[in-house]
Order: sequence, then C-alpha cells, then structure tokens
Amino acid sequence: MLEKAKGVAVALQQARETLRVEAQAVASLSERLGEDFERAVRMLLESKGRVVTCGVGKSGCVARKLASTLASTGTPAYFMHPTEAQHGDLGMVTANDVVIVLSNSGETEEVNAILPWIKRVGARLIAVCGRQDSTLGCAADVSLDASVEREACPLGLAPTASAITAMALGDALAMAVMAARGFTAEDYGRTHPGGTLGRRVLLRAC
Repeated sequence: MLEKAKGVAVALQQARETLRVEAQAVASLSERLGEDFERAVRMLLESKGRVVTCGVGKSGCVARKLASTLASTGTPAYFMHPTEAQHGDLGMVTANDVVIVLSNSGETEEVNAILPWIKRVGARLIAVCGRQDSTLGCAADVSLDASVEREACPLGLAPTASAITAMALGDALAMAVMAARGFTAEDYGRTHPGGTLGRRVLLRAC
C-alpha cells in the first residue's frame, strides 16, 4: 500500500508539473505576437483560395484541429497529409491558397519534401514552428514562433508543451481572422446546423 501511495503521489506531482509547464508555454506566446502574426492574418484575409493545413504526428493532429476551427469560423480550410501530398494530394493546392505547415523542429522530412512544390505552385506559406532558423522557418513567407523552453514530458521527449503551444497559436490566428472578418453568431450557426451549439445559436437568432 505504501509503494502504491508513493506512486500516486509521484503521478499527481507530475500531472501538476505538466499543467504548470504547459500553462507557462502558452502564456509566453502573447509576448511574441507582432508583425509576423499581423502579416499572417492579412495573408489569410486577402487569400482568394482556401487554407491548407499540414503536419505529421502530433503536429498533424494540431493541423487537423486548426483546419476545423478555421472552417467553422468563416475561413474555408482543409487538412492535407504531407505523405499523401507526395502521392497526388498536392493537386489540392492552388496558387490562390495559403498553406499553414506545423512542425516543432521545422525539419520534419515528410513536410520539408513538399515545400519546394508548394512554392512552385505559387501558394503562400505560413510556418508554425519552434525554430525560426529551420528549413521550414526559412522557406515560409511568414514564420510564427511556437518555441517552448521544454516539454512537460518527464523524459523531455513526448510532444506536450510544444503541441499545446502550436494549438494555442493556431487558435489565436483563427480567432484574429474571425474577428477581422466580422464573423457573427448567426454566421457561426450556419456552419453548425447540428448539435447543441447550432441549436443554441439558431434559437437565439429566431
């Protein structure tokens, strides 16, 4: 029982440390929002096409969430897997599109392999990465700093603080564009005809 109690105490301590590290990582983002962020917002607002998000692993999960958030708040968007992009899905991207690529290291092979082709098509490129001097950061038209001091993982390996930071930065970008568009509750209801959110908005609009 004593060993079990010690194990629970260690687990609880790690859980609290995880939340502390992630909260600090997200809080530090606001100090880094500046000209690059404004350029990214303008790029999305001025785009005549769609937004394509891209990433692998945990960054891919965050990229999928970002596409969903953008699409539901007035900015048509979809997710493109970089591996599938190398086998035909690059045909989804046009010169009118903006591609948002997420990679903590900025050196993800599957992602960097398609960067020259994205540029060749003529699409604009926004990077969300932890290293501005990386291959991805240098290739992008705009690079947003999603760096973290350390991961919340006790091994320093699992993407934790970096994934949460990238997601928060993506949310900030989506909400900034939403506000600039003047997107209303009624507009939101039109993209959410089902579920509790949709019913709540539609009832309020009646």
